[in-house]
Amino acid sequence: METQLLSHGMPVLAGIAAVFVLAGLVKGVIGLGLPTVAMALLGVMMPPAQAAALMVLPSLVTNLWQLAAGPGLSGAVGRLWPLLVGICLGTWGGAGLLDGISAADARHGLGLALAIYAGLGLGAWSFVLSGRWGRVLALPVGMATGVVTLATGVFVVPAVPYLQALGMTKDELVQALGLSFTVSTVALAFGLADSGVLSVPVLGASALALLPALLGMALGQWLRGRVGNRAFRLCFFVGLLALGGHLLLTA
Repeated sequence: METQLLSHGMPVLAGIAAVFVLAGLVKGVIGLGLPTVAMALLGVMMPPAQAAALMVLPSLVTNLWQLAAGPGLSGAVGRLWPLLVGICLGTWGGAGLLDGISAADARHGLGLALAIYAGLGLGAWSFVLSGRWGRVLALPVGMATGVVTLATGVFVVPAVPYLQALGMTKDELVQALGLSFTVSTVALAFGLADSGVLSVPVLGASALALLPALLGMALGQWLRGRVGNRAFRLCFFVGLLALGGHLLLTA
């Protein structure tokens, strides 16, 4: 895979770098979207398998950076650990629940759910989970997120609506998203490694995409620091709407 990537001409390599800069910038601003943006744009340059291989390290490292840059990692872990345990359980144990469901149907359903949620958010509708309900729902929400991750490769639903309903500040929310996505990525990577999909050449190719993704994320975080809470909320829900629309159109 690494040799195949290096065999592309300079215009294609420059295009790949630009894709990861843009995808990292989107993630830096709203806290999510790197895999979706990158996969959508890389799909016009290479087969899906190569595009997916490039995503492994950029996704993992940018998620780690995102959670480490927040206001209090230990507090976030202490608050969200039931959600994280549920994500692992759902990712590792949910394969049997997906029998009979096609990948296209799963992505279509996820895209529709995201679009509806984003539309409600843009319409100023919101809900807040109390401390008690936040604790009660954490484990089942995590397990459902793990199952959805298996079906679609996207870590967003229902974890993102759940986290957004906890009433966090924009920086706390972005950190919580990074923590959730990191655990989801690691859990999925263990499953892929166990099935023999991940290999050293795949990781080598993915490492080449890491630097532009980090550059884009640094730019996105710089922009987020200059965006007010209201503008961030608008960017957040517009980003979710774009993600949902992309899933619907490509399902």
